[in-house]
Amino acid sequence: MKNTALSHVHEALGAKMVPFAGYNMPVQYEGVNIEHETVRNGVGVFDVSHMGEFFLKGENALALIQKVSSNDASKLTPGKAQYSCMPNNDGGIVDDLIIYMIAENEYMLVVNASNIEKDWNWISQHNDLNVEMENRSEDWSLLAIQGPKAAEAMQSLTSVDLINIKFYTFEITDFAGIPNVVVSATGYTGSGGFEVYVKNEDVEQLWNKVFEAGKDWGIKPIGLAARDTLRLEMGYCLYGNDIDDTTSPLEAGLGWITKFTKDFVNAEALKAQKEAGVTRKLVAFELTERGVPRHDYEIVDADGNNIGRVTSGTMSPSLGKGIGLGYVTIENSKIDSDIFIQVRKKQLSAKVVKLPFYKG
Repeated sequence: MKNTALSHVHEALGAKMVPFAGYNMPVQYEGVNIEHETVRNGVGVFDVSHMGEFFLKGENALALIQKVSSNDASKLTPGKAQYSCMPNNDGGIVDDLIIYMIAENEYMLVVNASNIEKDWNWISQHNDLNVEMENRSEDWSLLAIQGPKAAEAMQSLTSVDLINIKFYTFEITDFAGIPNVVVSATGYTGSGGFEVYVKNEDVEQLWNKVFEAGKDWGIKPIGLAARDTLRLEMGYCLYGNDIDDTTSPLEAGLGWITKFTKDFVNAEALKAQKEAGVTRKLVAFELTERGVPRHDYEIVDADGNNIGRVTSGTMSPSLGKGIGLGYVTIENSKIDSDIFIQVRKKQLSAKVVKLPFYKG
């Protein structure tokens, strides 16, 4: 079990620690609902240093990224980031990721913690272009400072105007007295804020300064359990649940990051799937009676026939009702379709809804 550079800090704060993607991670401090509300209404800090960071450099860096990813990275300019995924050869997804263009011919790819080795091997396998690749996942820490008060609370720590860093853009700047920190207007909560990349040796200073600066705004440390409820209320996919090696980006509603204006791994097969139409689709649903849907619960129709399965589910802290994502047959995927979630011996009624669940 690996520790992040801050595991000892979380333990000292009394966090409940759990193994996650091979790391010892804080799942909660005060409780999921309190932490969830802190981020929705104020500002909270997640240690997500388990995420992976790959650096690609060289005149063919873009060509390699274009080959392995589905989105069109040629649209990036220095200081911009892009959400994308890496299709595999079988119609599924190797991983989803964020691509940061640092400078001409220089990129940072941020990948999921559980897929670091798999992703590295996959990209390396396609690197016949002499691109210089560096896996610096073990050297970097990542704090997600999320919530509507994040910019205001953190402004005293940096010389850049945080309010003017637009969504999916970033600055490499001074932050908390540390030079060359990547401050990115990205996140997994839907409540605004920043993700801050820093070297391991500087992260404890960063953590302390962040909490000092945010104390008047009621800043709190937040665990991974609230990260999950926050992302689910927005309908953001979680790799391993809603997308994996067997789900196509088109089935998962990720057609918007699948650009057939360029060639990439398995593009032809995915294009054919788009033309033929998918047979199942990832949908969002709300329970219309009391209950909590969970990962892998069966989804059935009114006659009890299996039509799919739940990939993510929870009791929404913001809405006070059971919500979830799941794959269903295309016939049952329209908004307002009535579906049923099999919870033990009971079938709970649910309705297919439009994302996001949380409207803000």
